[in-house]
Parts: sequence; structure tokens; C-alpha cells
Amino acid sequence: MAVEPLTDEEIERGLADLPGWSLRDDRLVRTYSFPGHLAAARLVAEVAEAQEELGHHSDLTLGYNKVGVSVNTHSAGGKVTELDLRLARRVEEIARVQGVA
Repeated sequence: MAVEPLTDEEIERGLADLPGWSLRDDRLVRTYSFPGHLAAARLVAEVAEAQEELGHHSDLTLGYNKVGVSVNTHSAGGKVTELDLRLARRVEEIARVQGVA
């Protein structure tokens, strides 16, 4: 299934429902902060499972108490697509359950 890049307006509309997320260099990005390392690592593990379910993957950066998420769609020329917004929404759901959103 081919996916098309979203327009700037479509991305803005999608980001309106994703507080803390932004567009940087054709990628949706967000950083989450945690009280410690294990909580941050749990988010990475749960996001990895969700990415497998969705068949779409982000770049995850794990620090001591921070997790960075950065995503775009390689098959769409490294642009943002609906797949990226869908994954960002899923990450937000996971973060909310963990009490960090």
C-alpha cells in the first residue's frame, strides 16, 4: 500500500490532537520525561511492541530518564504521512497509561 506525504495543513491538524509533538526536519518528534530510568525503558519496550503491531517504526532514543521519539515514512521519501500520525497517537496512549502524558 503506497502512502502519500501529508500537506503542511494536514500535519498541523494532526498535531492539534498531539500536545507536545512537533514537526522538525520532516519528522514528528516528542521527548518524554520520567522519574527514573526503568520507567523510561518501559515506555520504549511498550512502544516497540505497538510498532510491531502497526508495522510502522519510529526512532527511539533512551536516556537515563528521557525517551525521544522521531518518526517519518521512508517509503514516502522521508516525509510525514498518516502512518506517522497514527503511530504518534498510539505512543500518546501508551504514555498516558504510564502517567507521563
